Parts: sequence; C-alpha cells; structure tokens
Amino acid sequence: MRLPRTRPRSLAGQLFAMQVVLIAAVVAGCAVFAYVSGSAQAERTAARQVRAAALAVADSPSVREAILTPDPSAALQPYAERVRRDTGIAFVTIMDTERVRWTHPDASLIGETFLGHTEEALAGATFTETYTGTLGPSIRVVTPVRDGEEIIGLVSAGITVDLVSSQVREQLGALALAAGGALALGGIGTYVINARLRRHTHGMNAAELSRLHDYHQATLHAVREGLLMLDGQRRIALINDAGRELLGIDPEAQALGRTVDELALPAPLTGALLASEARVDELHLTAERVVVVNTRPVVGGERRGTVVTLRDHTELQALTGELDSERGFTQALRSQAHEAANRLHTVVSLIELGRVEEAVEFATAELELAQVLTDRVVGAVEEPVLAALLLGKAAQAHERGVELELAQDSLIDDGALPDTLAQRDLVTILGNLIDNAVDAASEGDGSGSAGAVPAQRTAAQGAGRARVTVTALAGEGELLLRVSDTGPGIGPEEADEVFRRGWSTHGAGRGLGLALVRQAAHRNGGSVELDRAPEGGARFTVRLPLGGRTAAARAKEVTA
Repeated sequence: MRLPRTRPRSLAGQLFAMQVVLIAAVVAGCAVFAYVSGSAQAERTAARQVRAAALAVADSPSVREAILTPDPSAALQPYAERVRRDTGIAFVTIMDTERVRWTHPDASLIGETFLGHTEEALAGATFTETYTGTLGPSIRVVTPVRDGEEIIGLVSAGITVDLVSSQVREQLGALALAAGGALALGGIGTYVINARLRRHTHGMNAAELSRLHDYHQATLHAVREGLLMLDGQRRIALINDAGRELLGIDPEAQALGRTVDELALPAPLTGALLASEARVDELHLTAERVVVVNTRPVVGGERRGTVVTLRDHTELQALTGELDSERGFTQALRSQAHEAANRLHTVVSLIELGRVEEAVEFATAELELAQVLTDRVVGAVEEPVLAALLLGKAAQAHERGVELELAQDSLIDDGALPDTLAQRDLVTILGNLIDNAVDAASEGDGSGSAGAVPAQRTAAQGAGRARVTVTALAGEGELLLRVSDTGPGIGPEEADEVFRRGWSTHGAGRGLGLALVRQAAHRNGGSVELDRAPEGGARFTVRLPLGGRTAAARAKEVTA
C-alpha cells in the first residue's frame, strides 16, 4: 500500500525551528562564555585580594618587630588569624627565610616547612602561583618582609580554589536564570514573527514560493502587453519588460520605487496613471509610441494601489493612417476619372462640331497642366514613396480647390535616404503635415477659422488661390521636410499646444496627426519647428538626420 505523500513544512515553520535552534545555541554559547569569563574574573579578583593582604601584612611594622623577637609565633599567630578572618581569605602564613612557619590556620602545623615556592620572594620579588598545600589547591601570593634592605621573613596569603569555585557556582544560578529568560523571550518573539510570516505566505513552503516566483517572472517576461503596478504612494511596485519599452524606461535603470512623476511622461499620460478612478482603453502618446492605457484601482490589503496595462497602438495607428491615405488616393482617382471623362466628352464634342483645332488646343492645355506637377515631382524627388505621396496629395488638394506645389529648391536623389529611416515614418510626417495644410488653406480661402485674427484672414484672402508649398531636400547630413500654407495660421497662444494629443482647429479631442508627426520625428532623432509662412499661414519644418552621406555628397567625392 502506497503511503500518502507528506507535505513539507511551511516556510514559516521551517524558519521558526531554525530560529529557535539558533537562539538556543546563541544563549548557550553566551552562558558558557559568561561562565568561563566569570571564572577567570573570579580568579583574578581572588589573586588581587590575597596580594593586597600579603603586602599589607609584610609592610606592617608590628610584623617586623615580632619577627625580631625570640618567639615570633606568639605575636604573629593571633595577628595573622585576625587578618584572615577580616579579609575572608583561606590562610595567612608568616615564615622565616628557611620556610619554617610562624603562623598557620591549623596551629598544629606551626613550625613545619611551608609547602610552595619561595625562591622569587627570597630574591626580593612578589609573585603569584597556584599550588597544592595543606589546605588543597590554592591561589597564593608570596612576598618578602624587609628590615631595611635585609629580608627577615616571608608572608604568604592565599585562597583555596574550592572557595573561588563556590563563588562562581553561586553566580551560575543567576546566569542560568537569565539564559532561560532570554531563551523564552526569544522563542515567544520568534513565534509571533513567524505567525505573521505564515499569514503573508499563506502557509506555503520554500519550494512552493520558489516555484511561484519562477512562474511569476516567466509570466512577466512572456506577456507582450505592458504591465505596471503602483502602490498606495503611486510608486512603481512592479513593471515588466514590455512596460519599460512602452514607457521609454531604460532597461538598465532602476524603476522600482520611483514615482510616476519621476518618469518624465507626457502630462495626459501621467494624469491617467495617477487617477484614482478606472480608465478604459484611453489613447495616449509617449515620446515614441501610441499606447492604449487601462487602469484599475486595487482595493483591500494594507495599501491602495493601481494596476495598469499598456498596449502598443503605434503600428495600428500607422496602418490606420496609411489606410486613410489609400482611401484618399482612391477618392482622388475616382474624381480624376470623372473629371477626365468630362474633358474627354468635351474634346469629342468639339471634334463632332468640326472644331478640331480648338479640340487639340484644349486637350494639349489639359495635358500640359496635368504633366507640370508630375514632371516637377519626378525630377526633384527620386524617392518613390515620397514622390507617390506628393502626387496623390496633389490630386486630393486639387479636388478641394487647393494648389499643391513643390518648392524650387527641393531635391532628393535616389538612395539619399538610409534604410534606417522608415518609409512609414516619412508617410506619417509628410502626409499629416500636408493634410493639415490643405485643411488650413481651404479654410483660409473661405471665411477663415475661428481662431484666426482679422489681419491673418485678410492676408490669406488677398494672396489669391489657396496654396500649399512643400519643400523636400536631402543634404548636409539631414532630410528637410517643410510644409507651408496660405491659411489663417496659428496664433502664438496655441503654438505650444499644437503637438498635444487632441489639439485641432476643429475643436478639442479631434487632432492626432501633429502629435504623431512629432513622435515620428523624435523616434528618428529629428525635430519639428513651427513658425509663420511668408504667405501668412503656418509653416512646419521637420529635420531628420540621415546618419550617412547623401547621393549628392557621394557624387562630389567621386568627381573629386
């Protein structure tokens, strides 16, 4: 029969057992150390005590006088016994230089030879030794008695080892009581701490906690969405790799413990992370990405915090922009096809009326007008993506009554743009700038926008037909994209807000294009500037580093 598998002791239980053993070992070690050091201290104290007694007896004038009498024992024995009783030592022995005792606690031993060493004392020194005499092992001091420079006798004072040990044993009882109290207090404190630990670890053992941690770390690194957990103080308690990437936090930087304000995120995103209420599928911009933010407050536990999930919306937003551009191209082609059919009908009608020369002149004029911009774009911009974008936007602008022209100084040679410069970012930057410029120019050609001052509207309306001018120039290590319009322009009070998500001349919460332009420019190490165009409208200038030599620069090097 197979026995049921026993579950390992919980982590709190293991720690409790280990701590109790450790405390017991520490208390026992301290007790042994205290006992040993106490014994040594007792021996040193006893040695000092008997040394003081021996020196006091040897220096006593009455002792010197008694030694010089015919019967020293008669005077010295009562004196020595009195000193012994008063000081609490075991014996005070006074003897001659031949080691014959004049005093002893046992009077029957007076006149016998002293048991111990006297050589150093006879040489004039005071010394201490442990020796076994008539009273057993004792700690004794031997010192000379002098009459001037002459040594006339010796004094030995001592205390038995048994007496010293009995004093230590008396102290040992108090020591054992203190050690027992320390062990009990340590055990109680350990139990309280481990009970708290057991509640927090839910009774799991070390292997279960380790496995849970491994699963936790694997899950954090495997999840493609960004995960951010904030504690009650709005400090980062947990963040995974995707969260660091989406928020632009350096992978090597310390993020845990930092507050949201220290991350230098855009103000709307910081406000969403710090909000006490839940946020659902909010679209926010970082320096390089478009993220969808969801937040949910944590209720319960010791502190209130927030769980934040982040989804990367950058690629989807770019694809949406491209889809809008394709839809615009389709509409422009449909309109051009309709217009071309009208023109073809006109030519056919003129021929049917017999006005062949006028039909040829009309058709030639229409072909020249349509070919001028195409030839200009193809000749100046050899980058196919930008050329196609400009031609498509020109058709869209024409349908709205806006003339799109390419500046004379525009020049982008084939191969001038490095592979590191994403074509999708170029479409995002130039496409959004042209769309905004066409909107502004078409408004300026009419009644103007609500935000434009009268002087701006007058200048725009007096400049003739609505127009958007595009400059595309690759040279000197950078790509210059500049778009200006004849619209009403942007007031100084709005210049700092145009790149914020949600800004639009049509109202709050509708604009995202300019925010994406700045984001794409920063993602490629570039910059975006806004000023006033010579025609009176707005002018946006984007500068992107090429990271290498342009085709024109390479051609000059080859020629040289």
